[in-house]
Amino acid sequence: MIRLAGVRKQYADGTVAVGGLDLEVRRGELVALVGPSGCGKSTILRMVNRLIEPSGGSIEVDGTDVIEADGPTMRRGIGYVIQSGGLFPHRTVRDNVATVPRLVGWDKPRTAARVDELLGLVGLQPEVHGPRYPHELSGGQRQRVGVARALAVDPPVLLMDEPFGAVDPQVRDRLQLEFRRLQQRLGTTVLLVTHDIDEAVRIADRIAVLSVGGVLEQLDSPAVVLGAPATDFVADFVGADRGLRRLAVTPIREEDLVHPPTLQVGESTDRALQLLEESALDFAVVLDGTDLRGWVSQRALARGGTVGEVRRRFDDTVDVRDSLKTGFSEIVAHDAGWLPVLDGDRYVGVLTPETVHAALRRTLPDRAGSAARLAGSA
Repeated sequence: MIRLAGVRKQYADGTVAVGGLDLEVRRGELVALVGPSGCGKSTILRMVNRLIEPSGGSIEVDGTDVIEADGPTMRRGIGYVIQSGGLFPHRTVRDNVATVPRLVGWDKPRTAARVDELLGLVGLQPEVHGPRYPHELSGGQRQRVGVARALAVDPPVLLMDEPFGAVDPQVRDRLQLEFRRLQQRLGTTVLLVTHDIDEAVRIADRIAVLSVGGVLEQLDSPAVVLGAPATDFVADFVGADRGLRRLAVTPIREEDLVHPPTLQVGESTDRALQLLEESALDFAVVLDGTDLRGWVSQRALARGGTVGEVRRRFDDTVDVRDSLKTGFSEIVAHDAGWLPVLDGDRYVGVLTPETVHAALRRTLPDRAGSAARLAGSA
């Protein structure tokens, strides 16, 4: 969807902001550009929509050479979001969102309907927020309006420059997740600039790590960038705690779980004790059909009666669609050796510290494979 080939930007004083960059963004993908100050992140973004003219190379968006296209016309078909949304302060929220539809000639009914639709899509009430001015909104609300305006005419590509950097951490986390769900729902191709590696890890399909001069050090999924940095520069940039960050991008999988013995609530404790002795474990999971009801230990079973009468409830559970970070956090929070994993109401297995470690090892690619991927993207 976006293709940069040999793209350069050199200023009149000889400074090379970007030197010979090759980069591709697939259709419907979200790619985050990360790197230190001076690595050309924002320059790359502005060259894609011709706010800055490249010194050399070619840039294509959806098969169109943007360097040969008429700049203003081309920009109306590319969404662009910056910090605080970049809203016009003298225009209402409704007029801000309607900017591009009016520029491309939409009639009033169509424009009004689209504005209402988009404000609802980003979680703002058209009748409440539409008549307000930007200064009457919170930072998070202004950012939502900026996203709505950028999506006004269904652009196939959205460029975002530090879009969530001007809001407080709690609001930022919520906006990131809401935007990610919206992007996946719409299938929009996104090129996003951020200085925050945690933000990139959280929402990007792939991360492009750049060094000074716009040099592409690595382009890969968050798990690979964190687990197998292609260069020492990437390892230093993502930080020594990259192993912990990998927990957030590694999903729980059923094959990573352990499966202790299971007992039904109505079973006798005598049979349950026999089952535990055969398994060499001192605990079992208690079910009612496939629904989780708790757990029992050998000591509790020795009291007699039924399994349901001596069972204990779990402190917490985790969903199979959650990340290892969520699961491991619950294990640590409750000082537990194991945590049951559910698929809806259905019990599927148990997560332990050992299985968390095994899952991370399973998803860790070798450095040679990562280096080959980097060479193939260049």
